Amino acid sequence: MTEKAMGPSDESLIEFPCDFPIKVMGKSHPDFTDTIVAVVRQFDPTFDAERVEVRASSGGNYVGVTVTVHAVNRAQLDDIYRALTGHPMVSVVL
Repeated sequence: MTEKAMGPSDESLIEFPCDFPIKVMGKSHPDFTDTIVAVVRQFDPTFDAERVEVRASSGGNYVGVTVTVHAVNRAQLDDIYRALTGHPMVSVVL
């Protein structure tokens, strides 16, 4: 018997559709939250900005934004993660 490594085309452990929280962190900027919402809406046009939680770091230099998206499939989630991690205002996406 051989073990097979799980690749990107294999079945996901997440059941879709689902509400999926994504944490995004970056340097504090007045437009950070609106920018993150705009990126997410490219892939989830129904995204509700009311589902955004914002937390500033203790020093106020960084901000953490949690967006809860309605994910319909793994490809959509992957696209959102790629867009967020590639954005110049974003430091970390979890």
